[in-house]
Amino acid sequence: MIETVTQLKRLRALVRSWKKEGLRVALVPTMGNLHEGHFTLVRQARRHADKVVASVFVNPTQFGPNEDFDRYPRTPQADVTGLEAAGCDVAWMPDVEQMYPLGLDQVTTVSVNGEVAGVLEGERRPGHFDGVCTVVSRLFHQVGPDVALFGKKDYQQLAVIEQLVAELQFPLELVGVDIVREDDGLARSSRNQYLDEAERAAAPQLYRVLRQMRAACAAGLPHEMVQTSAAEALTEAGFVVDYAVVRRRDLGMAEDGIDQPRVALLAARIGNTRLIDNIEF
Repeated sequence: MIETVTQLKRLRALVRSWKKEGLRVALVPTMGNLHEGHFTLVRQARRHADKVVASVFVNPTQFGPNEDFDRYPRTPQADVTGLEAAGCDVAWMPDVEQMYPLGLDQVTTVSVNGEVAGVLEGERRPGHFDGVCTVVSRLFHQVGPDVALFGKKDYQQLAVIEQLVAELQFPLELVGVDIVREDDGLARSSRNQYLDEAERAAAPQLYRVLRQMRAACAAGLPHEMVQTSAAEALTEAGFVVDYAVVRRRDLGMAEDGIDQPRVALLAARIGNTRLIDNIEF
């Protein structure tokens, strides 16, 4: 049976007891309002560890002043029920005071420098990755996991966390888990529930455009042409495009005519909802 923990002292006592038994511990960080993508992370975590901790915390430091922190959906009871069914041992559900004991005006911020955090999401959401790295560092410190699992839908976030782990030498393994999609290709996301009927019908265009970008790159078309065509297709479908790009897997600029692993990434708004997606090839 899953245990819901809200106090850091209790969490650490549990993890300490597991480690004394020689058990391997996995962490799945989440912001709650969980869906099948999150539960897939938990099931994957059980393959990598003996015990699984999933954190449920809507982190205020990664939201900008005009973003959706206040309306971000919170469903704690349903989250715990789903986590238990997926095989989670502990739901770590701290409040803001547990996560930031000196208050939000005295937060010690953790930042990742360099291109990986400065482009795309980092450029369009200033301070976002500082908030992500700050809370993830705290979760690593609180749980002390042997392995942590993150979904690849937030591709750039995973790349930033990989750099964070390498730079601060956290003694853990990172595992990226493939995107979980609806039958029509839309990537599972807590923000999908913001979509009205017409917006939901249009949303799978993101994945269709990503597949078109992959095919165009495979055919040898210049990246600039691929990106322009993708943005135009999304605009015609009713999206306001933040970016539609082809990058190297490390998020550096991909060069035409070079056969190398790449990733296409999209961010676009439809109505009041901002969606992101990506495809590796």
